[in-house]
Amino acid sequence: MLFNSIDFVIFFPVVFVLYWVCSTNLRLRNSFILASSYVFYGWWDWKFLGLIIISSFVDYYVGKKLGKEKSEKRRKLLLYLSLFVNLGFLLYFKYFNFFIDSFVSAFTLLGKPLEISTLNIVLPVGISFYTFQTLSYTIDVYRNKLRPTDNILSFFAFVAFFPQLVAGPIERASHLLPQFSKLYRFNTDEVRSGLQLMLWGLFKKVVIADRLAILVNTVYNNPGAYSGIDFTIATLFFTFQIYCDFSGYSDIAIGLARTMGFDLMKNFDSPYFSKSITEFWRRWHISLSTWFRDYVYIPLGGSKKGKNRTYINLFTVFLVSGLWHGAAITFVIWGALHGVVIVLEKATKTIRNNVFRLIGLDKDVFSNRLFFGFVTFSIVAFAWIFFRANSFSDAQLVISKIVSLEMSELSKDIGLSNFNFNLSIVLIFTLILIEYANKRISFSGFVNSQSRVFRWAIYTVSILFILFYGVYGEDSPEFIYFQF
Repeated sequence: MLFNSIDFVIFFPVVFVLYWVCSTNLRLRNSFILASSYVFYGWWDWKFLGLIIISSFVDYYVGKKLGKEKSEKRRKLLLYLSLFVNLGFLLYFKYFNFFIDSFVSAFTLLGKPLEISTLNIVLPVGISFYTFQTLSYTIDVYRNKLRPTDNILSFFAFVAFFPQLVAGPIERASHLLPQFSKLYRFNTDEVRSGLQLMLWGLFKKVVIADRLAILVNTVYNNPGAYSGIDFTIATLFFTFQIYCDFSGYSDIAIGLARTMGFDLMKNFDSPYFSKSITEFWRRWHISLSTWFRDYVYIPLGGSKKGKNRTYINLFTVFLVSGLWHGAAITFVIWGALHGVVIVLEKATKTIRNNVFRLIGLDKDVFSNRLFFGFVTFSIVAFAWIFFRANSFSDAQLVISKIVSLEMSELSKDIGLSNFNFNLSIVLIFTLILIEYANKRISFSGFVNSQSRVFRWAIYTVSILFILFYGVYGEDSPEFIYFQF
């Protein structure tokens, strides 16, 4: 079920009302959350509910056994059971064909072509997200950082919690699971705040992201027909499309959970205002970057085994992060690019600081932020080419056209009318201004401090804008991160 669908428009009010009706009984409330979550997920394909149920059962069982087991050898075997089941599902459904294709390609390069057929495997929606979420539970219990739960209903509801089930934020069990053991009273301020966040997230998705997607898809899906200027614009549009699409989903998820009394972690913090790629990853998809930090980077040794090992660990994390996003060489390259830049930032930090101090760039705060912000944004936008391109050869073609300065006039057939193209530009600048202002004063706080008439005027205008200027029907794509 999509947040921007008619189905959800009907689903949410019904669930919201029934949720608060049964909110005084903890067992009844969690049962309702679990049933609603399974309906929400099963709306795509009910057959994949079996994967979530198996994963939930295995990790609940492993957690209980880990809490009682004293033998370190048996504890490791239990952890391996959880890893085998969860990562086994993920590897099969998401990476089986990728590894087969890579294996065949490697032998072809050696002059020994193989005849191995791939399978027609359908990727379950959100499998990468709920797999990492449930793994956080078993790993933390194994590390004795979290006590296992005895409440199977709360645990199953935690794994399947529908607001963030299919595209995050990837919640830690230590943060979200205890919330299923508490009862919440209806709080008007929290509900209003949640609805405001949902409205803003929906605006970013259907008005901005989906409008930008029309041009992006038109150009990137036919790379041979467009020039360097077309791809420059399309790449810039995609840079904001993916941000509005993914952060829009996170806003809706966090707002939706808030209307039910639950607190989900912040997943984005104005990442395009970053002054370095390292800072970018502290602000972009925060739930994933911190997951990789805690469950991959630190177990590899983190920064405690010397500089060279630190650089290898960092690069490995981003290589794996690229593969997590998609089973294609383009995603691996995208992750590797970020890994290389972050390693370079770490390795040259002292030299760069000395140079900037010498030329006085460190003293001019505005010039410093403007210069490094532009450099960081350019690197991020360039890397998005590999993320969006349909193949490695397409990415090469796009880059060659941009680098060759093939900058003729913008093509007429780019999918958007002049009005929608100009509106897209206005929306991008509006987004930037709102996010910049929001760093200094809370936009939500500002609206809430105004009179009721003013607040409802803002709500009405926003809803009308979503209704009249949102992109719907065949032109409306799914949330980008659903494919991951």
